[in-house]
Amino acid sequence: METIIPTIRLQQFRSTPRWRRSLSGPFIWAPFLPMLLLDFFMEIYHHICFPLYGLKLIPRKNYFFFDRTELNLSWSEKISCHYCGYANGLAAYMVAIAGETEAYWCAIKHKERLSLETQPHTKDFIAQEKFK
Repeated sequence: METIIPTIRLQQFRSTPRWRRSLSGPFIWAPFLPMLLLDFFMEIYHHICFPLYGLKLIPRKNYFFFDRTELNLSWSEKISCHYCGYANGLAAYMVAIAGETEAYWCAIKHKERLSLETQPHTKDFIAQEKFK
């Protein structure tokens, strides 16, 4: 799926009435503390269990990008850019950790469903039919 050209999204964001952005702000920022807690516990799991399983640690730096600080943005837009970079990086990092865990513990494919979006690491999993 292609993304819309970023300038169009920025124009759309800036054309949205300020009151709508202000109203949605608390809902956008509410998950921040739970994300920090999840990140903390995921790192503990990652650094304790992966060595026990003999798995290589997944490089965190490959998932978190904070490269928009040089852009000509307001301070609030820069904070929002950092938040999005962190949230999306954390999600991708957790998928990588969960995927490695799944591949280690249970490399059996899910049943084929049109609505199920599978992760790239599952392509080599064993079909369920082999276990019937």
